[in-house]
Amino acid sequence: MGDDGLRGFMRNVDKTGDLDKRDMNKDGAKKPAPSRNPQDQGIRSYLEKLEKTGEMVRVTKEVDPATNLSAIEWKTYDQHGKATIFDNVKGHPDWQVCSQILTDRKKWAMGVNLTEDEFLEGMLRKVAKPIEPVMQESEGAPCKEVIKIGDEASLFDIPVVSISEDDGGPFIPAGMAIMKDPETGIRNISIHRQQVFDAQTTGFLMLPRQARRISDKYADQNKAMPVAVVIGAHPAIFFGSAFTTTYGVDELSVSGGILGEAIRMVKCETIDVEVPADAEIILEGEVIPGELRHEGPFGEVPGTYAEADQCDVFHLKAITHRRNPVYYALHCGAPITCTQATTGIGIEIATWDHLSKVEGGMDVLDIRCHAAAGLMMIVVKLRPKISGQAKTALLAALSGPYLHPKLAIAVDEDIDASDLRQVMWSMTTRVNAADDVTMIPNTRTFALDKVSPVPEGGHQFERMGTKWLIDATMPAVSRPDQRERFARAMPKNFDSVDLEDFLPEDMFN
Repeated sequence: MGDDGLRGFMRNVDKTGDLDKRDMNKDGAKKPAPSRNPQDQGIRSYLEKLEKTGEMVRVTKEVDPATNLSAIEWKTYDQHGKATIFDNVKGHPDWQVCSQILTDRKKWAMGVNLTEDEFLEGMLRKVAKPIEPVMQESEGAPCKEVIKIGDEASLFDIPVVSISEDDGGPFIPAGMAIMKDPETGIRNISIHRQQVFDAQTTGFLMLPRQARRISDKYADQNKAMPVAVVIGAHPAIFFGSAFTTTYGVDELSVSGGILGEAIRMVKCETIDVEVPADAEIILEGEVIPGELRHEGPFGEVPGTYAEADQCDVFHLKAITHRRNPVYYALHCGAPITCTQATTGIGIEIATWDHLSKVEGGMDVLDIRCHAAAGLMMIVVKLRPKISGQAKTALLAALSGPYLHPKLAIAVDEDIDASDLRQVMWSMTTRVNAADDVTMIPNTRTFALDKVSPVPEGGHQFERMGTKWLIDATMPAVSRPDQRERFARAMPKNFDSVDLEDFLPEDMFN
């Protein structure tokens, strides 16, 4: 998962902040506003919430990050729908590891204090009101409780997990890399996978997006690019790192908008970069222009492997972290994982916003980019007002801000777009393939969609394939007589019967 996201959504956001100089520190950063009850901007309060609500399982038996931790956390979510936290990690007695903590909309809604029903519209409201980060003194910052510089800093001290069977080595997939434009000083934060090569070097994969644009500027100046990698922070910060606005907008201001208060930042020890004060782990280092190293393969978001290739190299200069740190072992590979869920939510929000502008705004009820389909299938739930409107919505969904979806399905208001059983029923009972299935050949597709061919001599980012749309809606609202014959045969009083009134209580714990 790279720095892909909702492009252009925030074109009107002020890129400089235009701050009142009376509210600035001597380094030009905004002073933190007084707060009687500042929120915990780390990951720990969220993990506590998951455990208290039964959304997380605590594992106390010894696990090995090199051999079995990945399978345990993946199976726990796959079979039980639960996140995991590991208390007894082989070789790392003072560490905990958490995983699968943001794998579905329910967990995401908990993380950003929204209900599931209001989630998409609520997130759109939040990201539209960014709040600029603020600086605080480093002393007392949680991420500075332990500081290791130079040779004292070792990546082997971190319980980095070996994830998929054929990965080229252990990977850090949850690292949120912060770098600054060398010309403007404006921050960018994005997620980059990092294969651990040795105690002080990793791979640093950069796709041709904003981080690469910044890296190219350093290369033009023949300078190493300072990079701070943040591992473990509030879900709002993680979302911001997976979200791309117009170039020049600090994604941490988006995180602030989601959180409802400014993200508190501190200076790094060895590089001129600022990082979230409440983070669990900070890796300080640099990427040297022109230095490449063989990296991969790696299990990626479609659930298949990205082939080994050359990538940039990250050189570690320092590690700072909290006492008794929690390592976020983001799983990337076979669905369903946090990787698909996080990117999928970005696609859903972007598509919702995109459709709000089509035909003056459609009666869209829900959008689901299904993680189980490797982010390449999107379901649009809507109430078509007139004939043909569902197809218009599907065309828009397949030409939105993201390349990932190649299959778009429209369902009606009586279908749960998150339930693939209901979606499939709708497809078999409401689709006449000759009229309702449309294919669009020779269109750009997701770089990791291996079934779509790469032009001869081209790169995977130039894949061309066929997108297709399926209109599985009933006739439009304007034709009520035709809609009636597609009504679902549901049990009597289905909407009013509550199982909790009749079944044993322990079934709902």
